[in-house]
Amino acid sequence: MKHFSLKTKAILLAMTMLIIGTTSYSQKTREEIPANYKWNLTDLFASDEAWRTALNALTPKLDEVETFKGTLTKSGANLLKALQYNTTLSKEATKLFIYASMNSDLDTRNMKYTGMKQELQQLFTKFGAKAAFIEPEILTADWETIDGFIKNEPKLQDYRMGLENMFRTKKHTLSEEEERIMALSRMVSGVPSSVFNTFSNAEMPKPEVTLSNGEKITIGSSEYSQYRASANRNDREIVFRAYWENQAKFKASYGEMLYGNVKADIFRARARHYDSSLEATLYPNNIPVEIYHSLVKNVNESLPAFHRYLKIKKRMMEVDTLKYLDLYAPVVKDVDLKYSYEDASKIILESLKPMGTEYVSTVKKAIDERWIDVYPTPGKQSGAYSNGADYDGHPYILLNYNDLYNDVSTLTHELGHTMHSYFSNKTQPLPTARYVTFVAEVASTFN
Repeated sequence: MKHFSLKTKAILLAMTMLIIGTTSYSQKTREEIPANYKWNLTDLFASDEAWRTALNALTPKLDEVETFKGTLTKSGANLLKALQYNTTLSKEATKLFIYASMNSDLDTRNMKYTGMKQELQQLFTKFGAKAAFIEPEILTADWETIDGFIKNEPKLQDYRMGLENMFRTKKHTLSEEEERIMALSRMVSGVPSSVFNTFSNAEMPKPEVTLSNGEKITIGSSEYSQYRASANRNDREIVFRAYWENQAKFKASYGEMLYGNVKADIFRARARHYDSSLEATLYPNNIPVEIYHSLVKNVNESLPAFHRYLKIKKRMMEVDTLKYLDLYAPVVKDVDLKYSYEDASKIILESLKPMGTEYVSTVKKAIDERWIDVYPTPGKQSGAYSNGADYDGHPYILLNYNDLYNDVSTLTHELGHTMHSYFSNKTQPLPTARYVTFVAEVASTFN
């Protein structure tokens, strides 16, 4: 999640808001999965009809943004009223979006929820264009004036960080009309990513293969993640070849999707007068480009240790050439460990005891109260993520769990994000509760 930004990014970026049994759950339909392993999205809205009612109630509020034009720098009270309005909209819009988005992720082939997402994106792009005056208007004042507003109006203190960041990035803020164009551009800049998600999860053909034991399976992302860790090298070879040769059939299309994303990044960087798309990504979060280069440098300097590990693995596996398909395979012969979801839950709860009773009890609540959608099914969004955007509710975790140790690790990783969001939302006001990706991985890696 992004920190609160005063130019409606809290709404727009929140909306653009990212493994495995002997029988793969991805070969089952969603209806065959017991309810306790699936999200309970009625915690957000009781039904699609309730979602529609909430959207209809929110829509007329969006036009109210124009009533703030010309008032923002006249008094602290005026500024506070506008920022509180934006915060309320952000909270309501985000809840609407994650309901549609997460329902869509459960079956990316179902265009109903994709349509609901697109409806919201169009609505809030239109709102972003109307609200384009907010940041340029605030920046017509000097910082001393805004700082005085904050000192004289205690409730503005929640917005200090966002306001300071706005003035820090002032040179990259455009005129009102230019900001309006930037807001409208979001309608097209996200298309390559949307096409990739729909194609790779919903429409890309899946090859069928026959394993060494005669079993026939279709190979998608979940099966690939499962069988790349198989102790049987022949099966790994079969699955790798099928998966990557299938990917290669569409390399031109994937290349165009990637190029579309690159062009969108370049457009935003140049439009806002950054030296590079890297700087455009890092500078708004107050991260020097040098930190990124330092991370890359340290990884490269540490490669000899990783290369030594690979040589040891090659020797233990007794293979002439250690291939990419061997990287996830077990190194100890005749050991094929499986971890059921229940086993994983027990291991994780035990491991987190040093974090204290409240922390562990909240993790258990996440497991018991269906905050987690566990198993892979056809059309489901691949990979795993934690979504903690519902400020007044609770976070959600998407998994594609297939009983591997890596899945236990993935689950506790995502629970780290979930706990970060849960306690941040519980203890911080909304303008400071959200956090950037650069710090998000601290909590997940710690878990």
